[in-house]
Amino acid sequence: MAAPRWNPATRGIEAAPAEFCHKVMNQNQDPFKLSLSNFLAAGESNDPLQAPPNFTKWVRESAWARTLYEPELLATADARTTINYDGKQHSVINLCSYNYLGLANHPEVIAAAHEALKTHGLGACGAPILSGMTDLHRELERRVAKFLGREDAMLFNSGFGGALGTISGLLRKLDVAILDNRSHLSLRDGAVLSRCRTEKFEHNDPASLDTALTRQQGRRQLVIMEGIYSMDGDFGNLRELIGVAESHGASAFVDEAHSMLACGDNGRGAAEKFGVEDRIPLVYGTFSKAFGALGGFVAGSSETLEYLRFYAHPYVYSCALPPVVVAAALKALEIGMRQPELRTQLWENADYFHARLRGLGIDTGSSTTYVMPIVIGERERMYRLGHELRQRGLWVAPVDYPAVPLNRVCFRACVTAKHTRADLDEALNILEDTLVAATLQNA
Repeated sequence: MAAPRWNPATRGIEAAPAEFCHKVMNQNQDPFKLSLSNFLAAGESNDPLQAPPNFTKWVRESAWARTLYEPELLATADARTTINYDGKQHSVINLCSYNYLGLANHPEVIAAAHEALKTHGLGACGAPILSGMTDLHRELERRVAKFLGREDAMLFNSGFGGALGTISGLLRKLDVAILDNRSHLSLRDGAVLSRCRTEKFEHNDPASLDTALTRQQGRRQLVIMEGIYSMDGDFGNLRELIGVAESHGASAFVDEAHSMLACGDNGRGAAEKFGVEDRIPLVYGTFSKAFGALGGFVAGSSETLEYLRFYAHPYVYSCALPPVVVAAALKALEIGMRQPELRTQLWENADYFHARLRGLGIDTGSSTTYVMPIVIGERERMYRLGHELRQRGLWVAPVDYPAVPLNRVCFRACVTAKHTRADLDEALNILEDTLVAATLQNA
């Protein structure tokens, strides 16, 4: 019986039957031959609230790898920080953080949060549409809208929920969502929740997009892409893809989660960088990356956002962002606008790290940004090297199948503006001694 396979057309999992899971676990199969995809089938237990017993067994047998996940951060998400590793405090160079501009622990941001805590308390204590809106929320909406040159903006209490809520709130059953096949799960889940038709096109491929749009002629179509793709670290091919969408009369939506405030001369994201801002009716971004905070936002016309305020379920039915977070995001936006040198430093660091990694012969896929996969390609080796890197003081994130294809399992490294050249050189030395030396020994 065949094992579950990665489906490149959907970036989804074809689940294995329950009897396959039972068979492989009872044969004492190497746990590294299994993945999360092997435990999607129903029928292993009569209780839907019970974890599948074979999953629990697999977690126990692969505990050595599992300990690399959900790490405990014991200090700020700075370029160098402290984590709990192997039951001890461990100093590491941090290449795991989305704190791209270093604003999460900026003194002015912390001070703004402290002040809001005194004036507005901890929580919003209600959904924004009923009771959770404060003057700080309204001010952040106005500032984001002005920053992006849009009529209005609305805030979500999570990036995932905001993307999901925007897509599901706008699309209806007779519409079609056309998604890049590397789209974030929040975007795909939003399309599923809307119950619209979905089509996928090959990553960043205008010809594939043209084919997908042609298949769905006669329907309202929304082409969904990203400014920077979070696993591959490459830019969306915005100019060409938007051109194809326009030729079919389709609208375009760009998720700027990883690019907002960190790309473009003024920080307005990949759309600004590639000169397509005026061709995108809605802009989506998050506060959890370069802003160093929490939440998401969408900016666009007042009419569209007034509609979304009633139909985006994560906005209508969940608590608003805490005022302390809103105040921090306001200050982060102000700093990001007045200190473009932070973006300059971020990109100088990214370009330097990229060049040195290439010089070492390390595979970073198609990345051209501060998000870089370090491709290992073999699961057990990735986990073994992950422990070696962490022991030596380098903190990178292991990314396993099905988040990436099985032959592209990798570490994801995120460079920030706050990494010094000494930080990056030390990280490179550790990578060379660990990855490159191990490769040469195995050759």
